[in-house]
Amino acid sequence: MKKILILGGSGFIGNCLYKELYPYFDLFGTYYSSMRFSKQQNFFHYNLEDDNILSIIKEVKPQLIISCLRGSFEAQVTCHQQLVDYIKNFNCRLMYFSSANVFDAFEHYPSYEFDKTLSESTYGRYQIKIENSLLKLPPSKYVIGRLPMVFGTNAPRTKKIEAQVKSGIPIEVFPNTIINVTSDRKLSQQIHFIINQKLTGVYHLGSSDLITHFDFIKRVINRRKLDGAVYKQIYTTNQMRYLVALPKNNKLPSHLHVSYESILEDLYLP
Repeated sequence: MKKILILGGSGFIGNCLYKELYPYFDLFGTYYSSMRFSKQQNFFHYNLEDDNILSIIKEVKPQLIISCLRGSFEAQVTCHQQLVDYIKNFNCRLMYFSSANVFDAFEHYPSYEFDKTLSESTYGRYQIKIENSLLKLPPSKYVIGRLPMVFGTNAPRTKKIEAQVKSGIPIEVFPNTIINVTSDRKLSQQIHFIINQKLTGVYHLGSSDLITHFDFIKRVINRRKLDGAVYKQIYTTNQMRYLVALPKNNKLPSHLHVSYESILEDLYLP
């Protein structure tokens, strides 16, 4: 059975993947602050700032490392460079989750897998730096998954929206920013397929249709049956702006394609 190590396995996306993959693989994960994971034998405590990730990797000896890490940008860059150096010499692949922000300097059109990356944000620039270190590996050694905003019933974004509505805090929305989206459930299914089929390369894993940020947030609030929402509309430019990563070359099968309507369906009330 293939050994998989999920870095950040206690976080939102990492734990969703853990639940999806656990029945099928020899699975391990890391946690930092969620102490409930300390009782699980296949979870390792890992402090991104202070610990050396190679000590965990040498103990687990995974064939696949999935990085869902969050934290200091500089510490993430250092950690991923250590991972890349390890993977060069061992039978192991690395799956890294990046985002559409690696294209946030391009405002007038969607971006595709092999388009040049360019970012005006600190967030996007550090992701580009990590991506570039992976791209120096043989193609068979890595998967880069570029994600849009990720929603879900218990997603941090969903919970934040609900808390803001209940507290009367204005929700920041961007009426002229066009986006695509995904959910924890849809993303987990796509990643499971990529692993099973031993796919490699760069994948854009958002919905195939587009919507403005403001319109989608309104639909989320309607779906969750929240009343009394207050919006703070923010216009970053006078033109419509795209923050979208769409697939062109590396497309998954049709049953794994998602639409923003199917993402809204995942936001069922408990």
